[in-house]
Amino acid sequence: MFQSARVAPIVGEIDRAMREAIAVRAICPSLAEAMEYAALGPGKRVRPVLAWLCGEAVGGHGRETLAAGVALEFVHAFSLVHDDLPAMDDDDLRRGRATLHVARGEAMAILAGDGLLTLAFDVLARDAGDTGLAGALMAELSAATIAMIGGQVLDTLGGDPPESAELRVRKVHEQKTGALIRAACRMGVIAGRGLAPGPKDPALDAVSTYADALGLIFQITDDLMDVEQEAGHVGKRVGKDLEAGKLTFPGVLGVEASRREVGRLLTVAHEALGPLAGAGRVLAELCDAIAHRTR
Repeated sequence: MFQSARVAPIVGEIDRAMREAIAVRAICPSLAEAMEYAALGPGKRVRPVLAWLCGEAVGGHGRETLAAGVALEFVHAFSLVHDDLPAMDDDDLRRGRATLHVARGEAMAILAGDGLLTLAFDVLARDAGDTGLAGALMAELSAATIAMIGGQVLDTLGGDPPESAELRVRKVHEQKTGALIRAACRMGVIAGRGLAPGPKDPALDAVSTYADALGLIFQITDDLMDVEQEAGHVGKRVGKDLEAGKLTFPGVLGVEASRREVGRLLTVAHEALGPLAGAGRVLAELCDAIAHRTR
């Protein structure tokens, strides 16, 4: 993703924690294997890495964010499993290999997604710390999950459209992609401090603004890859949104205007990190890397 020497150890710890979270619970073997396939396959682990780095940015240790990061990644994996189903986007390729419903059957994919979503909140309840902290983290994750599902509804089933296609595509992806990214940053700050946030919190406001910009950067870049890259390079089927008639940023704004919007959002993200001073540097670098990724 970026600075692999910096991120690889973090991803390793996240993966170990995710594997353990599945292994220590009484989950039937076939379901546990399907959940591992969905959650522990190749991936960038952007959301738990963001939580880790935001926790460090406010003076905490990254390991204090592990429960939050694991829960975030389980919710993300659940959303991908269900998004790939025949009733949704009907995808057969994810992260360079068969999607779960192709590999293990549609029924198991539905159940594994259900299991991952449920396990996310169990991890927070058991592993996040005292009940006040766990409750604050669960509130962030539940709000983000509902927003993400709402974005999926708008994207897949439609709804009352805003006044323009641009506003609609922004609304879809602020929820579908951006909500979990926002939650990752906020949960990282909360877990890194080890306490629920107060009413006035400059650091939490800073990472929230940063995350809102980053969520759109992530989605616009993803949309650009869908029209500019090959499936073998990206690791998933490309051109599918155009085929399905879905709104995308390049489709609404055009490719060059989409790139300019990424540049504008990068400025917003960098400026938002000002209250964190030098502690926000690594978050700025991560944002740059996501903006320039090709897979």
